[in-house]
Amino acid sequence: MGDFGFLSKLLDKVQQHSTVVGKVWMSVLFLFRIMVLGAGVESVWGDERSNMECDSQRVGCTNVCYDWKFPVSHVRFWVMQIIFVSTPTLLYLGHAMHVISREKKLHENMKTAEETSGLKKPKYTDSRGRVHIKGVLLRSYMTQLFFKIILELGFIVGQYYLYGFIMVNYFDCEMYPCVHKVQCFISRPTEKTLFIIFQLVVACISVLLNILEGFYLLCRRLKSKSRHSVHHQPLMAPAAVSPSWQPCMEKIAMEKIAMEAMNHNKTNTSYEGEKHL
Repeated sequence: MGDFGFLSKLLDKVQQHSTVVGKVWMSVLFLFRIMVLGAGVESVWGDERSNMECDSQRVGCTNVCYDWKFPVSHVRFWVMQIIFVSTPTLLYLGHAMHVISREKKLHENMKTAEETSGLKKPKYTDSRGRVHIKGVLLRSYMTQLFFKIILELGFIVGQYYLYGFIMVNYFDCEMYPCVHKVQCFISRPTEKTLFIIFQLVVACISVLLNILEGFYLLCRRLKSKSRHSVHHQPLMAPAAVSPSWQPCMEKIAMEKIAMEAMNHNKTNTSYEGEKHL
């Protein structure tokens, strides 16, 4: 666990600038990967080469067969997986820290300046220092999620082609300097198979959490965008009358004027008749 101390401190800082799903992913990384790898896996594998036996007394045969069957040790492979999968998150942390330091200067300028109308306002942080994942930070966050998914899937496929997901009891080897086909026997294959399946399940959970976090960010962004458009929607101007309707409108207006004139004439005629009477 001492080898992951520096990485753990850096990833702990990322939690301050992550979403809720990102914090869950960080907990899965710490509890089910780093701690299990440091506490149990290394003691199970140990010196795997010395625990493997081949039915040959030929010098170098066991070493060559072990190297052919296991090009990379499972423990070192999982250590590489943790480091590579954490790298995009650490790059996002560096970008976020750069943005926060720049925004902090803007907050200081607004506090010292008497007139803030012409100053550039902070966009990604508020007065309490909380980070809002939007704009360039959102693009950076989505990019690191994409690369984490690609790396996780790449290591899962790589593990399948290197070792498979089941640790066999023995395997046949015909590599030189073995003079004939020999059988090599692996120590504690069942226990190692359980750890392999456990690491595979944790990797799949990590992929699902990254995909879920991506959808969560996109849905939240679309929701805030629609709310912003509703609040700032301009008033609609009255629709202009289509040119094809203008003759009809003019005809209706003329008929209305004629009807008003006829009613006015009738009123005058009846008033004059009453006057003669």
